[in-house]
Amino acid sequence: MTIFTLTETQQQALLQAARDAQKKAYAPYSKYQVGAAVLDEQGRIHAGCNVENAAYPEGLCAEASALAAMVLAGSTRALAVLVVGPGGKNNSAWTTPCGGCRQKLREFGTPDMPILCANDTTLGPRYTLSALLPDGFGPDHLGNP
Repeated sequence: MTIFTLTETQQQALLQAARDAQKKAYAPYSKYQVGAAVLDEQGRIHAGCNVENAAYPEGLCAEASALAAMVLAGSTRALAVLVVGPGGKNNSAWTTPCGGCRQKLREFGTPDMPILCANDTTLGPRYTLSALLPDGFGPDHLGNP
C-alpha cells in the first residue's frame, strides 16, 4: 500500500476551495455551514457545500456534494479530503465527516487517505479515513479494486 503525501501547495488549494464552498452553503435551519474539497488522482480539486432541506434527512452533506462533483468530472479516486466547518472554536469539537460521508469517502478513497479539518481561521487535526472509519466496508470487499 502506497501512502499518499499531501504537499503544502495541495493542502492550501484544498483549504481555499473548501472555505470558498463553505461560504455558499445553504444551511438556513442548522446555521452549520460546511465546505469540503476533494483532491482526485489527476490532481484536480472538487468542492462541495452542505445543502439543507426542511425535510432534514433529505439534505446533502458537503463531502457528498464534493464527491458528486468529482464523479461528474470523470474521476472515481479521491486522494485527500479537507472539511471546513464552524468546529474547533471555543473548545468545540472539530467538524469531521458524518458517518454516512465516511462510508461515501470509503467508496472512493483508501483507508490511509488523509482527511483534514479546518475552520475559517485555523487548520485543525488530520486523520486517516481508517481512523474515522475503522475496518470500513469498501469496494475491495466485493472484489472491486
